[in-house]
Amino acid sequence: MDREFLIDLFADFGPVAIRRMFSGFGISADGTNFALALRAGLYFRADEQTIPQFEAEGSQPFQYQTRAKTVTVNSYWQLPARLFDDSEDLAQWARAALAAAQRAALRKRPKTPRTKARKASVKTKSKPATGRKAAARPRVAKAKARRK
Repeated sequence: MDREFLIDLFADFGPVAIRRMFSGFGISADGTNFALALRAGLYFRADEQTIPQFEAEGSQPFQYQTRAKTVTVNSYWQLPARLFDDSEDLAQWARAALAAAQRAALRKRPKTPRTKARKASVKTKSKPATGRKAAARPRVAKAKARRK
């Protein structure tokens, strides 16, 4: 599948961004990736709400082979072949795939930079005071008590 074919295929769905990814293309709308076009076919994002549709059509989840095993990716399922000829029905499936991708994005926890996580863990640990600071603490506490 080439870029022009994919643009034509998604014409009824609306504008899509197509970017090189792995051995094919990643297809996204509104900044959310919802489909993969690879040598093995076209795969749409799926979740517990949409997987039954794919199963009813006889589709399979995306799989790839490593040296040791076959890996199955249940979040992407192969688009039924009949949809390549029915652009209106394909647009409905694409909307469902985009909705599944958006639901998955909502379930993800926001990533925090490692430095923030480290700083937070350092703040929670209490270290024994040493040096001048240790000697100054009792005086500060006494001064605060006198002010009250």
